[in-house]
Amino acid sequence: MRAAILAALLMLPLPALAEETREVGHVNTAITNLGLTRSHRVVVERFDDPEVRNVSCWISQARTGGLSGMLGVAEDPARFALSCAATGPVQIQPGARRGERGEMVFESNTSLFFKETRVHRFIDEERNSVVYLAWSTRLIDGSPYNAVAVVPVR
Repeated sequence: MRAAILAALLMLPLPALAEETREVGHVNTAITNLGLTRSHRVVVERFDDPEVRNVSCWISQARTGGLSGMLGVAEDPARFALSCAATGPVQIQPGARRGERGEMVFESNTSLFFKETRVHRFIDEERNSVVYLAWSTRLIDGSPYNAVAVVPVR
């Protein structure tokens, strides 16, 4: 029975997560512990969509500094911004998931347990655009923080 369930789970389609995320840069926003530990900062990272050629996205996220931030046990604030752009002719691959639930293309842990920032891709066939939605898995006042970026397909 367990083997059948495991086999069924392995056959489910996996999200097309960005293969490589690159930190573009960061700014320090507050010095912690008299400068003896990493400062609080805002980090800018870039990732490319694996199923949509020539689209790159940049996400900025707050990162907690101090000793807990250095050790990787801090909870980062659920605040971010998202921008995506065509870096060449946009080509949507046949394997790109369509539909109202979209497909997750980026994921970043923002706490030791349970909180993540995710980016989902949606294909708006009617407007010939690719829509990216960044959102936090942490609920705040009943709804998560979120941001949207749109790339036209020409």
